[in-house]
Amino acid sequence: MAISFFGLAIFLLITLDSDYASTPVSAASEGVQASDRLKITYGSVIKLMHERTKFRLHSHDVPYGSGSGQQSVTGFPNVDDSNSYWIVRPTPDSSAKQGDAIKSGALIRLQHMRTRKWLHSHLHASPISGNMEVSCFGSDGESDTGDHWRLEIEGSGKTWRQDQRIRLRHVDTSGYLHSHDKKYTRIAGGQQEVCGVREKRADNVWLAAEGVYLPVAEGK
Repeated sequence: MAISFFGLAIFLLITLDSDYASTPVSAASEGVQASDRLKITYGSVIKLMHERTKFRLHSHDVPYGSGSGQQSVTGFPNVDDSNSYWIVRPTPDSSAKQGDAIKSGALIRLQHMRTRKWLHSHLHASPISGNMEVSCFGSDGESDTGDHWRLEIEGSGKTWRQDQRIRLRHVDTSGYLHSHDKKYTRIAGGQQEVCGVREKRADNVWLAAEGVYLPVAEGK
């Protein structure tokens, strides 16, 4: 039976701050074959972990004090914060549906679970490093190409799976989703900057960690 998004949302709101939500998915998956790892499908609700620092991609209803003034995006150190959940969505012109597996090269969008805004980027300067700002923008009914990211899977895999090393490249700016150990000291004290950079670097690599992984749709 198909899982309705409404039902999934209610389930998450009940469990976001529970022991279920705070239990990390191992980034090593020792003893688990790559073919047995969960596939990320459209409609899944996941946390993205920055490989090098282990911080989670995060947002909250706090605007940047510079640049675009849009909702800020950071890296968050704790595993169990509910503001680090993102819904994996196709782009509006795609024929992909909920439950479809996602292959390397696909264009995706990430919708912030709590605020309903989209992971976004543009040419505004990021607050700390002066790279390209990454923000959250729009709503359920408002999205543009600044919300489109191309999935690049590292290694030999062609389908996105849990704990698989990936990069996300922004379509409009060609910047990779990036983080580093440069941290905010005031409003988002202890959280680290997330930005876009055009060069492929070690700090561009992310992994799908905790979340609710929808099963692959039948026939896919």
